[in-house]
Amino acid sequence: MTSLFVFNNYLICLITGYFLFVSTTYMLMLLVSFYAIKKSSEHAVQSPEMKNLSLSPFAKPVSLLVPAYNEQACIIESVKSVLQLQYSAYEIILINDGSSDNTLEQLLNSFDLVKTKNVYRPQLPFPCQDIKGIYVSTTYPNLTVVDKVNGGKADALNIGINISKYPLICSLDADSVLEPDVLTKIVRPFMEDHTTVAAGGSIRIANGCEIFNGRVNKIGLPKSLLGKFQVIEYLRSFLTGRMAFSIVNGMVIISGAFGIFKKDKVIEIGGYKTGSVGEDMELVLRLHARSREKKEPYNITFVPDSVCWTEAPESLKILSLQRQRWQRGLFESLMENKQIFLNPQYGAIGLIAYPFFFIAEGFGPLVEIIGFVLFFASWYFGMVSYPLFYLFILVTIVLNILLSIGSVIFGEITYHRRYPNTSMIIKLIALSFIEIFIYRPLTVWYRLVGIVQYFKGKRGGWGKMIRKGF
Repeated sequence: MTSLFVFNNYLICLITGYFLFVSTTYMLMLLVSFYAIKKSSEHAVQSPEMKNLSLSPFAKPVSLLVPAYNEQACIIESVKSVLQLQYSAYEIILINDGSSDNTLEQLLNSFDLVKTKNVYRPQLPFPCQDIKGIYVSTTYPNLTVVDKVNGGKADALNIGINISKYPLICSLDADSVLEPDVLTKIVRPFMEDHTTVAAGGSIRIANGCEIFNGRVNKIGLPKSLLGKFQVIEYLRSFLTGRMAFSIVNGMVIISGAFGIFKKDKVIEIGGYKTGSVGEDMELVLRLHARSREKKEPYNITFVPDSVCWTEAPESLKILSLQRQRWQRGLFESLMENKQIFLNPQYGAIGLIAYPFFFIAEGFGPLVEIIGFVLFFASWYFGMVSYPLFYLFILVTIVLNILLSIGSVIFGEITYHRRYPNTSMIIKLIALSFIEIFIYRPLTVWYRLVGIVQYFKGKRGGWGKMIRKGF
């Protein structure tokens, strides 16, 4: 019995050590990110050449690629938001990927689209699904809509690359609303550093916000508890992990909802990988790998003050499907680029970022569930020492609550008091105390299901997301 007690405590020590490593790493990343974003904000304010970038004829022109599949609930507001961007030269290419709802009909009626006989020269070396029609707007000359046979998000983005005419391409989800100055901010790294090949912006939850005519008029919180938990989660994710990894040029993920790339670099690596559910992360990993293998100087960065608003799921069913898909996408991307793992040739991405994502994000759900089941079973049967009990509680609960609270406060500072009243911040801080007991176990379980699905062979697809609309 004594040996079983010792062995059990040894296992709990190992799992507690894992939790301690992950939690303290995220806390350190939050502190580093706070300092980096503060310096970045000061630089942006003090950079006079960037103030008039939106109107400058020397600003790098951008092709906005918007793949859409069954987005009738929000597509019009999304297109209106990109039509109102304050930027000197950009085009919008919306790719309707064989939607079965009224997405195309709404676009045709709302933006005075007419079918053309335009042809294009493919820029990628492989064929995409057939195009059924190319439409241009008689009211908005920079808006093009492509109607194609369904082939998935990556295929739709590749079509957009083929048709695009500008050197920078920006991928944007069809349920997104951009702030008017967002292109000015996210293009800034490309103007200041010629080695920049990709940049990602911040994603914020639009649920609960007042959106009219493509603009976020008033920022609010989602009505549902599930939505509010996701606000905390998004702040924690974008303001902690992405900024910290960006500092060492080890950012693994640029959200498919809003990211910008040098087109020639994307074409060089063959565009988006079709059939992948994690096409955004997989593309970024290949950009890292190709640049490192060719020994070319490059930079992939995060721009925290460039904000994109998106609709988050407010039903458990849709949330579960989303998180399962994300987890499968994570493993697909990591496995497709496994040569990076712990390989000094790939610098920080191989020695720091990839291993961390593999351990903390990839197999994290499995370790967490095993850890909690083992811990509470041991506690129930009196097989865990009290010092170890308190250490486990401190590491798994207290540190995570502090991380969530810090992210909320940090987010309000970073985004310059975006929430109109203090009560909203207080509400998010209060919810941080219960999020780990309600929301966290749900997402851990959904991610674990995603791991099982991946190893059972389930792969890509758009995934199901029922939109309520803005």
